[in-house]
Amino acid sequence: MKTFNINSLIRENIKTLKPYSSARDEYKASGSEMVFLDANENPYENGVNRYPDPQQKDVKVALAAVKNCNPANIVLGNGSDEILDLIFRAFCEPKQDNIITLPPTYGMYNVLAGINDVEIKEIFLTESFQPKVDKILSTADKNSKILFLCSPNNPTGNSFSSEAVEKLLKEFNGIIVIDEAYIDFSSQESWLNRLEEFPNLIITQTLSKAYGMAGIRLGICYASFTIVEILNRIKPPYNVNLLTQSRALERISAYESVQQEIDRIQEDKAQLAKALEDVNFIEKIFPSDANFILVKVDNANLRYDQLINKGIVIRNRTTQPLCENCLRFTVGTESENQRLIKALKEIG
Repeated sequence: MKTFNINSLIRENIKTLKPYSSARDEYKASGSEMVFLDANENPYENGVNRYPDPQQKDVKVALAAVKNCNPANIVLGNGSDEILDLIFRAFCEPKQDNIITLPPTYGMYNVLAGINDVEIKEIFLTESFQPKVDKILSTADKNSKILFLCSPNNPTGNSFSSEAVEKLLKEFNGIIVIDEAYIDFSSQESWLNRLEEFPNLIITQTLSKAYGMAGIRLGICYASFTIVEILNRIKPPYNVNLLTQSRALERISAYESVQQEIDRIQEDKAQLAKALEDVNFIEKIFPSDANFILVKVDNANLRYDQLINKGIVIRNRTTQPLCENCLRFTVGTESENQRLIKALKEIG
């Protein structure tokens, strides 16, 4: 791997930024019962009258136990989108730097680049939805700060080649963000297992998919101690509220139940994929390491409208590169999947 200097990537104003020190950051518990008269809170207990832990320590400890990592390598956010925005603000100078994305991919990378006034270099995946490694490396320049790899990829569902990702990690002279929102459904190992090998690696995960907690908005970042310190420096002091922390802790602590649901979704996905083979206007079913299936149909716009008219909402991805006439089906409950198949056969 080339010599990597993280300090050369951090924005100058971030290097010198003094973070806001919240009321709960400034004291150390003495072991006795504390009286909190520091944060101008309403003192009358109702369960949420106090500010939440700004560092979400209990949640990080629980996550670290499940993921077999150090809690100090974790940053939590108000959904993964906040984590991604923090990464932009830490490393990308507006009107000067650029990011590299690999369409078709998660659309928020481009949205956040636009919000932060950062140029986007798009390099389409291959026809088999894999990164064009050599083209990525030759396209990158001195201002290419971040490369986004979504694996398993959304909307295609496949995982990227480990060999391709490793070469990029070793040769790309910027931050590589591996978005693992769907990793719990994949047979491929998480790159979290190799975090310590690559100082330029950031991994993002979420509780919204496998953990079934999209409503609480909790995004997770795993990175080196240096990167974690930088992101903590710029994140809002109370970005993860008390209710989110409480529900997340309950769910993480019930990991056996989460795994049972993952196994059930995998079984239902296999059954759904098999049933889709009998729908006459579906031309191709793409392999998936996620909790959804991408299919190519004869006319995506027509089929999307027909399903809407039958009360079924799916995702029309026909406007995305390499996804002409493609629809994306999330794996639902057994009855929801059966309703989808019935509707597909009726409109066919």
